[in-house]
Amino acid sequence: MALDKNGIAQRIAKEVKDGYYVNLGIGIPTLVANFVRDDIQVEFQSENGILGMGPFPFEGEEDADLINAGKQTITALPGASFFDSATSFGMIRGQHVDLTILGAMEVAENGDIANWKIPGKMVKGMGGAMDLVASAENIIVAMMHTNKAGESKLLKRCSLPLTGVGCVTKIVTNLAVIEVTDEGFKLLERAPGVSVEEIQQATEGKLIVEGEIPEMKLG
Repeated sequence: MALDKNGIAQRIAKEVKDGYYVNLGIGIPTLVANFVRDDIQVEFQSENGILGMGPFPFEGEEDADLINAGKQTITALPGASFFDSATSFGMIRGQHVDLTILGAMEVAENGDIANWKIPGKMVKGMGGAMDLVASAENIIVAMMHTNKAGESKLLKRCSLPLTGVGCVTKIVTNLAVIEVTDEGFKLLERAPGVSVEEIQQATEGKLIVEGEIPEMKLG
């Protein structure tokens, strides 16, 4: 059974370690904050100027003055801090963020990522994506394995304008957990009930399958 967006976020939350400073991109990545273990200390950063983001607010408890980079209302944990964009991007460019979680339209087998623009369509702007991919050393992509037409989003080469080159380390999709290696996509885990063959059919780029591939555990 393929995962939904919450399932992807739940699996990525297992990659978040105690003491990490984590930047959450727009889309599925914002859901990760809802699934991080209660027994670890994690600071979520948003490039519009907050360190210490909490889960999304319950309906009726939203504060319009508290938003993330995707203009969604958020909560702030005790001790959270607010600052200007210069300070925020100083954190990012200074490599003070331990883990960056981004959405993507396409990822290439060499780790290239395209996640900011589809030619001919309106775009709000690239946000902090260019700085994040240029500065971060640990980038996990949260995305659906295929687009709405059923075409693979894990490609030999990206067809859309690139955000960053050779920067993605791991991808978690609705079908699989995949590591980006020098040889191509390496299959680490498969979603519950999803076969290796299904993942191969949905992956245009080179997929390396070694030995028995375990089902991913979400709990």
